[in-house]
Order: sequence, then structure tokens, then C-alpha cells
Amino acid sequence: MTTTRKKTAGARLERYRRKRDFTKTAEPRGARARRRTRALRFVVQKHAASHLHFDLRLELDGVMKSWAIPKGPSVVPRVRRLAMEVEDHPIAYNSFEGTIPEGEYGGGTVMLWDRGTYEPTGGGGAAALREGYAKGKLDITLHGERLHGGFTLVRTRGEGERVQWLLIKRTDEHASRAKQLVTSETRSVKSGRTMAEIAKDGLTD
Repeated sequence: MTTTRKKTAGARLERYRRKRDFTKTAEPRGARARRRTRALRFVVQKHAASHLHFDLRLELDGVMKSWAIPKGPSVVPRVRRLAMEVEDHPIAYNSFEGTIPEGEYGGGTVMLWDRGTYEPTGGGGAAALREGYAKGKLDITLHGERLHGGFTLVRTRGEGERVQWLLIKRTDEHASRAKQLVTSETRSVKSGRTMAEIAKDGLTD
């Protein structure tokens, strides 16, 4: 059994909570979430903080394992995108869209850019994902509204809070050299709003 499984979801969210003042930010604190489905969920959030980037979050053992991707995910086969591992986020973060106040950690506008379910490409469920995460290679299949098919996350270097991975689109029927989704898809899959509209309007339910 890996360390990922031994920790409770609450313990894995300690780092997330330490970084935030929940009297100032509307981000979820992370109460225990009930499982609505056996399928594991993923989201991608577009985040205009100090630098615009995309956050990939994969559900595993009661939290969302999270990576910040400066250039966003690519569907061009074999293109490598830097993915910086960040703190685990609560399941409730899956629906968060709005503005984090200036001066708070991650201050800026957050859009729900993609969402769906995912699975280990070779089968094996959560156990295979835990093993892949521990070894530093996750082969996953996404079933999203925008992202589909096989991707690989490979850990390259670093430890502690500076762990670096690469996100790579595998060659399959969903790969495309013509599509640049991060520039062509500019509206929320949740609210249909642009980043500017979210910044102006604030949170959604």
C-alpha cells in the first residue's frame, strides 16, 4: 500500500488549507465529499493568476491530484507540456469558477475549461493509478467535453513542492496536429462565459 493511500483525504488537504484564508476567498475548504459515481473525475481550470496557466486535476483517493500547466494541454501527438505538481485540492474544487481575491494565494480569475471522467489506460482502476503515480508515470484516458483519449504524465525531476512532470498526448484517433484547443476554446464548459465575463460577474453556483 502506497503513502498516497495511507493518508486520509483530510490530511492530504492540509497544505491546500494552509495556503488559503477562507474568510477572504470563496474557494471550497474541502469537506468530505460523497461519491456520486464509480467513475473518477477530472477537470481542467484556466487560471489567470500572476501568469496565465491551466490546472489539470485528477481524482484519486478522495482528493484532486493537481498540476499547473503553463502552456495548457495539447492534443498534438507527442508534444510535451511542462506540468508542475501542486498541492492536492478538494473534490469540491471541481465546480469552482470565479475570482480569487488579489493578494490571496493564486489570486485571479478561474474558469472551468474542461471536465469529465478518466481511467488508467491499461485498466486496473484506482490501484493502477496509485502505482503509476508512485512510479512517476501515469497513462490515462480522458473522457471530457474537450479533451479525449490517451495522455501520459511522466515525472521528470524535483521533490517537495517543485516536482516537475510532462503531459504528453498519445497518438490515437483524438490526436490532431491542426487543433489548438487552448486558444480556440475560450468559454467555460460550466457557464459559457469568457475569462473577462467571469472576472466581471464573479462566482457561479
